[in-house]
Amino acid sequence: MRIKRLYIFLLKTFLPLFVMTFGICLFIVLMQFLWKYVDDMVGKGLGMGVLAEMFSYAALTLVPLALPLAVLLASLMTFGNLGEQSELLAMKAAGISLFRVMKPLIIVLCLVAVGAFYFQNSVVPLSQVKMWTLVQSMRQKSPELDIPEGTFSNEIAGYNIYVEKKERDGLLRNLMIYDHSAGFNSAQVIVADSGRLKMATSKLYLILSMSSGEAFENLNSQGQRTKSNEAVPYRKETFATKEFLIKYDANFNRADESMMRNRYVGKNLADLRKSIDSMTLSLDSVKEQNATLLYNHSYKRTLDEYRQSPAANHKPAGMPAEETAEEDLLDFDELYRSKTAGARLSLLTQAKSAFENMKSEYAFKATLLAGEEKEMRRHHTEMHKKFTLSFACLIFFFIGAPLGAIIRKGGLGMPVVISVLLFVFYYIIDNIGFKMASNGMWAPWEGMWLSSAVLLPLGGFLTWKAVNDSVILNADTYVDGFKKWMGIRISRKIEKKEVIMYQLDRASFRHHIAGLKRQCETYLSTNRRWISYLAFWKRGGRDSEAAQIVDALEQLVEEGSNSDRNLVLNKLMDYPVVNAPRKTDTPFSGYAGILAGCLFPVGLPLYLAGIYRRRFLLSDIRSICRVSDELLDILESMENDE
Repeated sequence: MRIKRLYIFLLKTFLPLFVMTFGICLFIVLMQFLWKYVDDMVGKGLGMGVLAEMFSYAALTLVPLALPLAVLLASLMTFGNLGEQSELLAMKAAGISLFRVMKPLIIVLCLVAVGAFYFQNSVVPLSQVKMWTLVQSMRQKSPELDIPEGTFSNEIAGYNIYVEKKERDGLLRNLMIYDHSAGFNSAQVIVADSGRLKMATSKLYLILSMSSGEAFENLNSQGQRTKSNEAVPYRKETFATKEFLIKYDANFNRADESMMRNRYVGKNLADLRKSIDSMTLSLDSVKEQNATLLYNHSYKRTLDEYRQSPAANHKPAGMPAEETAEEDLLDFDELYRSKTAGARLSLLTQAKSAFENMKSEYAFKATLLAGEEKEMRRHHTEMHKKFTLSFACLIFFFIGAPLGAIIRKGGLGMPVVISVLLFVFYYIIDNIGFKMASNGMWAPWEGMWLSSAVLLPLGGFLTWKAVNDSVILNADTYVDGFKKWMGIRISRKIEKKEVIMYQLDRASFRHHIAGLKRQCETYLSTNRRWISYLAFWKRGGRDSEAAQIVDALEQLVEEGSNSDRNLVLNKLMDYPVVNAPRKTDTPFSGYAGILAGCLFPVGLPLYLAGIYRRRFLLSDIRSICRVSDELLDILESMENDE
């Protein structure tokens, strides 16, 4: 089956943007990773090969994080460009629905989501093992040696080195070295006029070549003392040149990957499930064992054994059941009071000691169990993460595509701002769910699917609005609504028609003007600005009389626009654009309106806003009366002139 030309056009529009945005997003998250671990890399003398390997593994690990943001930005830019260039409007005019336009991209994104899942299940665990092993190796590597001037440096373990001045050619002036690598009781002090420091070929030692100096060594460790009260002997050495060997490992040693491979970051879905099953079985057995030990150390076990013993079961014949039950109960207080004071103290001391030992023992066991349970929760979160990040690609497409169709703005301006805000919101929600799940406050599936549960309704809502051509994100809609509430007047514009299909009947036109004026005068005489709270909410904030006046006014203006006289057309533009509260403005009426009015936290502000708008309504109706009088005078003068 051939692919339709429209689908090819959409794919050619979307795929280059997707590749570009994916590269940009991957670079951004990679820079975030760099700033997070820059302290572990800088000043270690790492080669370019090691750094390139580190960034390649980090890029593979961060692909699932950059992919949803790239999908959001690419879909937003694609449909924003189509809307801005009126191509989306042409498709809808041709009878192509938005779902049909999105169909090829939905198929592509489903393939991307499936590929992202397999990539995260197969490639990401291997790259994470390599990356975190390199990070651990970098942290363990010794930094490049840089001895400062005028202060003691302890960067080399077991040595304190002082250099008064460093020359440009690497010559060190006025050296002082405290060697306490063998312990402070066997310290050695070396002073020299100058020296040079270089690294051995094996990078396991530092060679310090000194000139014109002295060395002082404590001989306490060589067994020179015969008595404890004798003075500690030492050795003094004066040298012209001397080479001092300092143990310092500057090589980059890679850590073993086996430890990281056994963690949750290095396991695929099958390994995670296997580990969760084994950890669950192990935890259940440990908990059962702890419960058994706790029971064996409790008084309940002693009582149960006593009641099951032959001595407790041997009862005299004919003894009533009440007396038998009383004998089964041991009166501990009576037994305790029967002991002497010393025995009581001994019993209390033993009980306290046993309780404290048991408390510390089970506190330690609880700590071990908490650590194992946290590790199991991390396995659960990692397993759900392999699904949530792939599902986020689809969610962000159903957010970005309708959002671009609604705002109709392409390029890298508005789409980037909206994408960053939405992704930051997603990232915050996702981190909240992850923290809740890893800390055990929520179930792992609840925390890891929280972001999807929050954004999925948003995607469905935006898609529904875009299909119905909603103006929910049109700035003019909110500006016009704000003008209506604030009473800002909109100027009426009427242009002279070049071809008039229906000539204006002046007699009928005057009759309509007079009727509109009477309606306005009747309304002004029977309505005031202030109305009671209950009366306002009984009619749900609506005003049917004012709505009739507005309808009559618009019909009058439409009829008068057929005039060929500029004076009449100019006067028609003096009529105000009235905003009357209509039936569709509020769903409340009758008892529902009274019920809404009883909710004072909601009803009172709406009532005050309605009274505020009513002031502008009355002013507009007065203007209608005034303009109607002036228009009648103009028509009368025109007839007199004729």
